[in-house]
Amino acid sequence: MNTFWMVLILVVVLGAPCRAENPVKEAGKDVGQGFKKIGEDTGKAFKEGGKEVGQGFKKLGKETGKALKEGGKETGQAAKKTGRSVGDWFRGLGHSFKRFFTGG
Repeated sequence: MNTFWMVLILVVVLGAPCRAENPVKEAGKDVGQGFKKIGEDTGKAFKEGGKEVGQGFKKLGKETGKALKEGGKETGQAAKKTGRSVGDWFRGLGHSFKRFFTGG
């Protein structure tokens, strides 16, 4: 009979920490939910930051495109002007040859 009581007390003593598991599980759940919320908030922050960075690059790309377009226009106008002056020079040279050979 003494063995029975010893075993019963041993079972009760070893079973008592199982009751303490509920608060531990709840605390673990709370910690897990906290980490989950932190992860979600961090993800949202990265998403918003990524959007802002993307908008910045988009704006920079548009401005760069406009600047290149304007630079291309200026370069084209300069090339056109240079081409006209070279053409005028060759035309004048041709007229000089004509006068030289025709005696005019």
